[in-house]
Amino acid sequence: MLPEELQFIRNSHLPQKTTSARLDGKTALITGATSGIGYQAAKRFAQGGARVIFLCRNREKAQKCVREISRAYGTPSDFFIADFAHLAQVRQAAQTVAKKYANIHILVNNAGVFNKRRRLTADGNEMVFGVIHLASFLLTRELIENLKRAAPARIIDVSSEAHRFGGLNLKDLNWAKRPYIGLRSYAAAKTAQLLCLQEFARRFTGNCVTINAMHPGAVRTNIGMNNGLLYRLYNRYVLRWFLKDPARSAEALYYLAAAPEMEKITGKFFNLTIEEKPARWAMHSASAEEIWKISETLTAPNMEGV
Repeated sequence: MLPEELQFIRNSHLPQKTTSARLDGKTALITGATSGIGYQAAKRFAQGGARVIFLCRNREKAQKCVREISRAYGTPSDFFIADFAHLAQVRQAAQTVAKKYANIHILVNNAGVFNKRRRLTADGNEMVFGVIHLASFLLTRELIENLKRAAPARIIDVSSEAHRFGGLNLKDLNWAKRPYIGLRSYAAAKTAQLLCLQEFARRFTGNCVTINAMHPGAVRTNIGMNNGLLYRLYNRYVLRWFLKDPARSAEALYYLAAAPEMEKITGKFFNLTIEEKPARWAMHSASAEEIWKISETLTAPNMEGV
C-alpha cells in the first residue's frame, strides 16, 4: 500500500470516469486552447454541444482552431486575444468576454508556462507564477459574476502533481533571493493556484459555482518549448515518446465539467477523474488567505506594468 503522498502513482493507472451528459446551450471558456490539452478539450466540449470560447495569445492559431471546430462539430465558437504575461491584456479580454457573453457556464484555466531560468512578466512578476497563477486568478475574478449568472457553473484549474515538489515562498514569490529552479518554480505556481482554489470554494459556497483542480496526467503538450534548443530537442525526440495523447486529459476535463454527479463537488483536487488529497502545504488555510490577499494586490489595476 502506497503512502497517501504517493497515491497519485497508482491513481494514474486506474480506470477513469466518463460521462455521456451533454453541454448543449452551455458556454465554455478555455485558456491556452490552441494546442495540447486545451485544444483537445475544446474539441471534446464542442462535440458535447458547448459553445467554446478560446482565450489565447496567437490570433492566427485561434482563427484556425475556431474554423476547424465549427466545421467539425457545427457548434458556434469564438476567440479573444490576451498574452497572460500581461495582466492588463487579461483584464481587458475578460471584460470584453463578460460584456459579450452574459453567462459563462464553464471556465477552464489551462494556460501555462515552464521556464528553466528566471524571467519576469511585463508586470514585474516571476513569469511562471504570473502566467499560471496570477492571470488565472484575475480572469476568474473578472468573470465570477458571469459564472454566478449562469449557475450552476463550474471552474476547473488544470493543475499538476508537480505541486508536490513545493517551492512556494510567500516572502520571495519572485525568486529574487533564491537560486531559480524551474521545477520548483512551476510547483510554487501550482501550489498558489491550489491554495486560492480553497478560498474560491469557501467564498462562493452557496452561489452554485464550483471550482476544482485536475492533474492532466503525463501527456504531450507544448509547455516548456519556449526554452533553449537542447530542451526543445529533448522534449520533441525523447520525452514525448513516453507521454500520452492529450485527448485522455480532455476526456477527464469533460467529465469534471459535464457529469451530473460533479455538480455540487467543489474545492477538490483530481488526478484526471480520481479525487486525491493534495500536498499538505497546498491545503494550509492561513497560507490560502495570505496568498489570496497577495494575489488581489498584485492583480490590482494600479499594479499592472509596475
